Amino acid sequence: MTTPPLLALDGLRAGYGRVEVLHGVSLTVPEGRMVAMVGPNGAGKSTLMSAVMGLLPRRGGTVRYRDAPAGSTGQMVAAGALLVPESRALFTDMSVEDNLLLGFLRRRRAGERDVRGAMAEVFAIFPRLAERRRQLAGTLSGGERQMLALGRALMGGPRLLLLDEPSLGLAPLIVREIFRVLAELRGRGLSILLVEQNVRAALQISDYGYVLELGQVVAEGPSATLAADPRVVETYLGQRRRDV
Repeated sequence: MTTPPLLALDGLRAGYGRVEVLHGVSLTVPEGRMVAMVGPNGAGKSTLMSAVMGLLPRRGGTVRYRDAPAGSTGQMVAAGALLVPESRALFTDMSVEDNLLLGFLRRRRAGERDVRGAMAEVFAIFPRLAERRRQLAGTLSGGERQMLALGRALMGGPRLLLLDEPSLGLAPLIVREIFRVLAELRGRGLSILLVEQNVRAALQISDYGYVLELGQVVAEGPSATLAADPRVVETYLGQRRRDV
């Protein structure tokens, strides 16, 4: 018997007002895998994340999570689908520790009480957050804010982690650190849907990839295969195909 994917989109359509941004997008995220959705700015990647989470009305097609129709944003969160948005959405006038504590609310509502253990796990992944646990989130650097946004999501014990442009606006050294952590999480078996403009990095750490252009999937396949595809190489990796 084939195990259904954790997340499955079939012909998803979504947009804003009269403008349709997604034109029938289909993809799957198997349990314990990292799937990358890559493409240029304006391709509809963030719209896709919002539609999956119920933050944006779904105009057509289906979204299934845990082999059931995806519900509202609150229902998705309660079922373990947690989004780290491009904006990071931190409470800037609260401390690092208090932001992390907010992330534990989902597990607390489910009856879990080991908040110290959860926080210790996050601090082990991001030691810099432990050093700044009393510092206001609004005073952190861009890289530290991204670490905090990721840490807060991990405090919720996600079954599916949706990451929207985690490398956006970060220095190259911090980008490498963020992707190192994502590779570690993938190795632990966490299911991840990663939306990224950094095509090279995303395909290096993911299992499977989709290329989105103008609201449509134009290519898909195992990440290593996509990374070697001449069209993907020329268009997204800044290399020209060599004639043999």
